[in-house]
Amino acid sequence: MHSNDTIAPQEARFLREPGRLTRALIRLMEHDINRAAGLAMTNFAVLLRLNEAPEQQLRMAELAAVMGLTPSRITRVVDQLLSLVLVTKNRDPDNFRGVIATVTGAGLAAMNEAPPHRRASARRRVLDHVPVDGLPVL
Repeated sequence: MHSNDTIAPQEARFLREPGRLTRALIRLMEHDINRAAGLAMTNFAVLLRLNEAPEQQLRMAELAAVMGLTPSRITRVVDQLLSLVLVTKNRDPDNFRGVIATVTGAGLAAMNEAPPHRRASARRRVLDHVPVDGLPVL
């Protein structure tokens, strides 16, 4: 038993491994989805958030906040989606300093195409390797 202010090397490895595994799985699943549906996970998540928003649109600042991204990062993501015609950007008519991102019909189609690939990737990369009775109850 160690004191509260020290962590043994074996304990440190135990704490590190789930994060490493999670990051590796996310990278693999993102690669699968990108290859199959042409969407990065962040792009898919932005389309999903816009789809769930009232009128399928959000101000850029609000979108950044709900996504947990910086304003500059959300601008890059939305600009990439804009170049693919998956979203539009327009000035907020109520506040001309603000910009509103809106998902397009093509964006909805791309978003709806990704989930089957995402589920297949999750099954192949994770779920097929864990017995059902081994899954934790959350």
